[in-house]
Amino acid sequence: MRRERVPIVVVVLAAIGAAFFILPLVGLIVRSPWRDAVTALTAPETVDALKLSLLASLSATAAGLLLGVPLAWIYARVEFPGRDLLRALTTLPMVLPPVVGGIALLLAFGRRGLFGSWLDTTFGITLPFTTVGVVMAETFVAMPFLILTVEAGLRSMDRRYEEAARALGASRWRVFTRVTLPLIGPSLFAGAVLCWARALGEFGATITFAGNFPGVTQTMPLAVYLLLDTNTSFILSLVLLVISLAVLVGLRHRWLGSA
Repeated sequence: MRRERVPIVVVVLAAIGAAFFILPLVGLIVRSPWRDAVTALTAPETVDALKLSLLASLSATAAGLLLGVPLAWIYARVEFPGRDLLRALTTLPMVLPPVVGGIALLLAFGRRGLFGSWLDTTFGITLPFTTVGVVMAETFVAMPFLILTVEAGLRSMDRRYEEAARALGASRWRVFTRVTLPLIGPSLFAGAVLCWARALGEFGATITFAGNFPGVTQTMPLAVYLLLDTNTSFILSLVLLVISLAVLVGLRHRWLGSA
């Protein structure tokens, strides 16, 4: 195939655009204190933040799968008045400033919130500034990525396989678990990984709704903020960078194909 000649102006502007993203990452890698990496990663506060981050992000991903897959199926398969508005509302956290999302969670689930006050007075349950609050904040901002990815998979799949299974007498649940889910498996996996990665890196909604208490609500991004300008913050930033890069590279084919 004949190679297309690229105008020099395009090359220069593209190089500047790439450098704008790459140089800060190079600065983080070059200036990080690699000799202190083991000490920083094994420090008690770092281990606690890492454990909590993994627990909260995996819990948020599980909640996203439990609640997001049915929502994606509804959006892809059922037509009803207000569907587009509902989809917009449930995917709004993707573009909503995270701090605003945290404030919204406080107004809904805080001790004086619309629903939180009832939980507090009726059951004595307090959600803000707890580990559960961290999971809620991360689920709020991360689940939309799973919903849209799974919905796209449902819309692009060949529904004739489902129709054939139904014609052979399979129940709706059996068709869903034995036919639909395997067919959308790649989309489901990609959505779950994106959800997990977004939850792992969540900061604004978490610190607003759950606070920054070591061992209780302090995740890795919050620890980076608290330990800013220290060797530990640089190392934790590198860990988050490596995870994010691995996710993007691993899921590249979901958007660009196998090229």
